[in-house]
This record gives sequence, C-alpha cells and structure tokens, in this order.
Amino acid sequence: MSDTYDFSTTSELNTETSKDASGGKAKKDETEVSVLDRLREQLAKKVERPRILIEVPERPGLAIEVSPNITQHQMRAWRKNAGEGTKPGFDPTKFACYVIGHTTTGIYMGTEEVLAEAGHSLSFASQDILDMTGTTRPIPDCIQAFFGLDPHVEAAALTIMEAAGYGDDVETVDPTTES
Repeated sequence: MSDTYDFSTTSELNTETSKDASGGKAKKDETEVSVLDRLREQLAKKVERPRILIEVPERPGLAIEVSPNITQHQMRAWRKNAGEGTKPGFDPTKFACYVIGHTTTGIYMGTEEVLAEAGHSLSFASQDILDMTGTTRPIPDCIQAFFGLDPHVEAAALTIMEAAGYGDDVETVDPTTES
C-alpha cells in the first residue's frame, strides 16, 4: 500500500532572519527548495526492498534469507524456463524454484548464518548443500529436497513475490483535495 500525501502544503523553506536596530524583522533570507529539486532528490535515491527471512515450515530453526528485488526481465526468463509457452506447459513448482533459487542470499540455522568452510554464504548451488540434499541440480531438485514439500516451495515463492511488491495495492490520490 502506498502512502497518501497532502499536496496542499507549500515547499519546504530554509529561513534565516536578522533583526534591525529597532528589534523588528528587517530582512528575511529564504532559500526555497523547489518541487523540481525535491523530485530530483527523490529520484536519485535507489529503490530497493529489504532482505527477508523465510522459515522452512517442516524444518524447525531453518530459514533462507532472500533479496526480493525482482525485475520483470527476471520474471519472464523464469516463466520461460518453467515451460511457459511450451507444449508440456507451465510448471508452477519449477517456477517457484527459480524464484527461490535466484533470490536466496543465505541460509540460517536459528539466528546464525550458515557459511561454507571458505567463509562465504551458502546457496542452493553450493556443493555442500547439493551433497546434503543428495541432489546434483540446484533448480529444481535441491530446492524441492531442501523444503521437502512442493506446497511449501510454492508458498515461499509467493512470499518472495509479495515482498518484491507484486500484488501491492497502489492507491490513487487526488492532489486537489486536502487530506
């Protein structure tokens, strides 16, 4: 959901005043920040969703950390890789595995990140995880074995997509009315 803004206020002002000899305000030096400058400043900021932890339902204490910053290009590629537009058809579990596999940034036991012996974060393509799950392919085999149940794989992917903003409500705001 997006915030609503009150457009009836004027732009921010930085003011400095000085008093003349009689104690009254003699001069006001205003540096007004224009709406264009505020827009420029706002658009210069990088928009990025924060990382989230998703618990693995049937494995107490086990969670994955994901970065839910997903582009439309990535979504199209994952859908295509999951069979969209092919004769056998779209495989939702395989698509879910692509979402999870490409957004996972770490694996946690409790509150502690599990690191490889070399000290880097583990992923589903890490040989250690492939060995532990008895699989050779990160997508979809390793992820399915890691979660244990296909519905949990799909639920995790939906959680990631929601965190990425897919499904967010975007409210309309009438700038001519006051809040």
